[in-house]
Amino acid sequence: MTARIVPSICRNCLAYCPILVTVEEGRAVKVVGDPEAPAFDGYTCPKGRALPAQHNDPERLLKCLRRRADGSHAVIDSSAAMDEIAARAEEILARHGARAIALYSGTGQVSHPAGGPIVRAWSRAIGTRMNFSASTIDKPAEYTSVAMHGNWHAGLQTFETSDTWMIVGANPIIAKSNGAPFNNPGMRLKEAVQRGMKMIVIDPRRSETAKRAHVHLQPRPGQDPVLLAGILHILIAEKLYDADFVAANAQGFEALKAHVADFSPEVVARRADVPVAHLLEAARTFGRGKRGGVVCSTGPSFSTQSNLTYYLALCLNTLCGRWARAGDRAPHPNVLLPAYTPRAQPYAPYPAVSDRPMRVHGLWENASGVPTAALADEILLDGEGQIKALFCLGGNPVLSWPDQAKTEAALQKLDLLVVLDYQMSATARFAHYVIPPPLSLELPGSTQMVESLKYYGVSRGYPMPWAQYSPAVAQIPTQSDLLDDGAFFFGLAQRMGLQLEWLNVRGQGPNLEGPTQVIPLDMARTPSVDEMIAFACDNSRVPLDEVKAHPHGRLYPIEVAVEPREPSCLARLQLGNETMMNELRTLRLNGAHSVADPELPFRLICRRTNNFMNSMGQSLPALNGGDRFTPAGMHPADLAKLGIASGAPISIRSRHGCMLARVKADDSLREGLVSVVHGFGAFTAHADADLALGSVSRLLNMDERDPISGIPRMSAVSVSVHPWASHSEEISR
Repeated sequence: MTARIVPSICRNCLAYCPILVTVEEGRAVKVVGDPEAPAFDGYTCPKGRALPAQHNDPERLLKCLRRRADGSHAVIDSSAAMDEIAARAEEILARHGARAIALYSGTGQVSHPAGGPIVRAWSRAIGTRMNFSASTIDKPAEYTSVAMHGNWHAGLQTFETSDTWMIVGANPIIAKSNGAPFNNPGMRLKEAVQRGMKMIVIDPRRSETAKRAHVHLQPRPGQDPVLLAGILHILIAEKLYDADFVAANAQGFEALKAHVADFSPEVVARRADVPVAHLLEAARTFGRGKRGGVVCSTGPSFSTQSNLTYYLALCLNTLCGRWARAGDRAPHPNVLLPAYTPRAQPYAPYPAVSDRPMRVHGLWENASGVPTAALADEILLDGEGQIKALFCLGGNPVLSWPDQAKTEAALQKLDLLVVLDYQMSATARFAHYVIPPPLSLELPGSTQMVESLKYYGVSRGYPMPWAQYSPAVAQIPTQSDLLDDGAFFFGLAQRMGLQLEWLNVRGQGPNLEGPTQVIPLDMARTPSVDEMIAFACDNSRVPLDEVKAHPHGRLYPIEVAVEPREPSCLARLQLGNETMMNELRTLRLNGAHSVADPELPFRLICRRTNNFMNSMGQSLPALNGGDRFTPAGMHPADLAKLGIASGAPISIRSRHGCMLARVKADDSLREGLVSVVHGFGAFTAHADADLALGSVSRLLNMDERDPISGIPRMSAVSVSVHPWASHSEEISR
């Protein structure tokens, strides 16, 4: 048996690490990091090394399925499936209108990015705006905060050139979050500390990243905006901000100053339960630094007031002038994106909320998209505009949307549910049709999508001129019948007589780096994935063919300097957005931390691990170690008080429901916390009744939600913890 080793790209998360794949008879059998890829130093994580297990999983779906009347599923030819789905979609359009058809894109689409523009083209062609995504229940404040504050044309100062850096609610060493380098994050953080960078980490857990911090603020959960308001107070009071930059580029300073005036170090330290000395050191370190940035990630997103947290982080960057200046090397020079001229000037703020209302919860389409947290209710609520059909792409709503019981009821009510997934997920069990795609090593790919993340927030995308292309390196399994997302929706469009147009949008909201490119598609022939990649890379700074000539990827010698502000630019960054100032006022008036509910004395916080990408990978023995219980952590002192041993199953209960997890002692946590990994569990009627109780979504509902994005409280949730009883006893409680 002859094995060959070929370079490729891991597409399990948005790091897109270069890898070497050992292939035997067309099958991937081993994955390691690629030492010849100069930007990553041979790094890859357990998820990447488990790619062969994912591709060769005996439970992997290899043929399309159609649901029978009794709820079971039977194989159907992919062409016949598209025929039937197209006919049912046309019927729903004719009877109920375009709003009755919705799409939901989950994080699984990270592995299959080429087809995304085809999916969006299909939704535009049928006239629906009901395009939901995981972004609105993950980090929606990345988008809404930028809308309210504005952005910077040239981008944030880079991690590599900074002497200070503040990370709020992220642990990039374990989960390669936005806000710090993801090209071998552990090594990059170590190098930064060695060269003298002073990191400030805000996290209720002493995470792997926090252990390398100059200052670690370990607050009560949900106190991130209080801490940031306190840091702003100190910077203003001690005049540790860049007054010249603010005067030239921002407005609203006096409003911000007035609204943080009451957030004194003593008040903030008491409310967040952090030492005053640590708070002062954090603020002074950041203010006295010459270059740096403040970045937020999933942690503060899942607590309430995430818009305010992200907004105040942007205000800190602006107050201290931490945006790329004229003469700096451009932080995002573009390789597989079109060339552009970055300038040291603001992008203007724009409305965070649109004029398109939802039917439920008083929510509106907003800068982060259509609010996914409202989707189950939009399906369940009868009447004009009710969603009747849902296409679910690479997502698992049963385990990710709030309120698992409501989600399952909504999925059961749909006239048409189509799930595109490689496995029979908790959501796929409810589907009328399941369409399995090829997996990442069986498809060509490029790093163009990672570059384009620069258009989503302020701290994403490659900060260096790196690009890579990979052909398919593993064969699609024999006798399979798989459809990638693009081919599936193109096939629907052909059957429905639709004309599709590919759009390349280069920017966020109304702030575009370059003109939107429209490419009409030839509807007589389904484009290949390689052709879709070429569409996305059209007019790139470096031709795609040149990138293909370097199979291990390349750091390109591209030097782009930030140009001065254009004389005609009148835009200003907004430090005193009225909505955010009102939230600050409410935050101040709420006073000290509320007294814990004696019936729910613990706070649940979210956590990510290096082994799982949300619900992906949890069923693989190579990643779960043979244990499919939801992982949780608690301080040893709390476990001792409860009489629970490390490794035991526990019941976690909120006002809304209960879940099952397996707890481990973790002294990196504050006492009083339960740290739980999201994405685990199964649907309610799963044969393994205990496994079915493993989802955090069982604890959540829409009672507390963000007024703009609709994201519910998914962290800092009040809970109680008990030794696990039997399944029947837990259900009856």
